[in-house]
Order: sequence, then C-alpha cells, then structure tokens
Amino acid sequence: MVRSHYFVDEAGNFDFSNKPGASRYFILTSVKMADCSSADALISLRRGFEWAGVEFENGGLHATSDKQAVRDAVFERIAEMDIRIDTRVFEKRKISPELQTLEAMYDLAWSTHAIHTLYDSVDRDEELHIIAGSIGVKKKNRILMINQIRNAVHLAGRSQRDTVVTISEAKTDPGLQVADYCCWAIQRRWERNDARSYDLIQSKIATEQDYFESLTDYFY
Repeated sequence: MVRSHYFVDEAGNFDFSNKPGASRYFILTSVKMADCSSADALISLRRGFEWAGVEFENGGLHATSDKQAVRDAVFERIAEMDIRIDTRVFEKRKISPELQTLEAMYDLAWSTHAIHTLYDSVDRDEELHIIAGSIGVKKKNRILMINQIRNAVHLAGRSQRDTVVTISEAKTDPGLQVADYCCWAIQRRWERNDARSYDLIQSKIATEQDYFESLTDYFY
C-alpha cells in the first residue's frame, strides 16, 4: 500500500486583538510528499552551512530566524521537490467572539483544511502519516492537537486504521522544516504583501483559500 506523509505547520498567533504583535491572519499549511528523501537532504544542507560558520538558533532550519543566504538555499531545494502544498487562511478579525480561542481556532482550521484537501490529495487506499508541528511544549496542547486532527480526519472520511497522527517539534524533522518554510512564505505574502519567497513555491501550491473572503463583518 502506498504511504504519503503530510507535514503541517501554522503561522500567526492566538492574540485576537489589534495590539502590536498580533497577527492579522491564522494560516494552516500542509505539504504532502510520498518520498521524504528530498526533505531529508536539508540535513546535509544545514551541516554545510554549519561548517561555514553559520549558527542555527533552534537547532534546525527555521525560516523566521535563518539568515537570508540559508533561506535562499532552502527555497532553491524546495523548488526542486515533488510536493503538494495546500493552505487555508483565516482573517482573525472576522472570527466571531465565541471562536476566538486557541482550541476553537485550531479546530476550525483543521476541520476545514482536512475536508477541503484530503478528498482531493489522498486516495482512499493510501496510507497517510500526518506530522504536525508542535504549537507549544505544554502537554495539554499536544493532546488537544492530536484529538482535533483525528476528528478532522474522520470528518474528511479517512479511516483511522490507515492514518497515523504525530506531533513533533520542527527541528526534529526535515519535512516539518519544509512546511515551516512554505507556511512562512505564504504568511509573508498575506501579512506584509511580500511575495519574494512565495513566488518561489507558488507552482507547488494546489489550493490557497481565504476562508472568510466573503464575510464583511469585523469583531475587533
């Protein structure tokens, strides 16, 4: 049976306000790949930069903190990968107050993302390993994520027997580092209208949905 890997990362925070530092959007991005060897090659890329004297703050590749030379090299590799990117974008000001919590926001993001992507991107007889980046180190957040992802998978019609859900820190898995980079590029485009990195991966993006595009009411 064919097995695919579905690496998922998010961008934005759970601060539902107009305060400085609060993101305008919450973005969930998945990267599907059948062969993880192209992502694993990023480990050698990182070692090469380390030999050249580059230090990595988080012990692995991370788009937000990596130097521009590192970003350029990583995006060059991603552009060569056989991957499928799907992303859902949620403008937080349009979310009704009762949904303005970490739990409700994450549940909404995952359920809609799974329903809109798993039908199209995963065959019925295909095994699926979902690896999601960790929101935080708190145990309750990890349990929350796993339960909500499993519920989303069920809503999308996937069998629990053919799907495994794993929560990991991005620094431990090159596939998650690819998802981190892709999600960062998409966030830069939406939050800052900066499409420099987005343009490098645009051909890999299968779906990109502004989930609340038709809504006009703002709650803060």
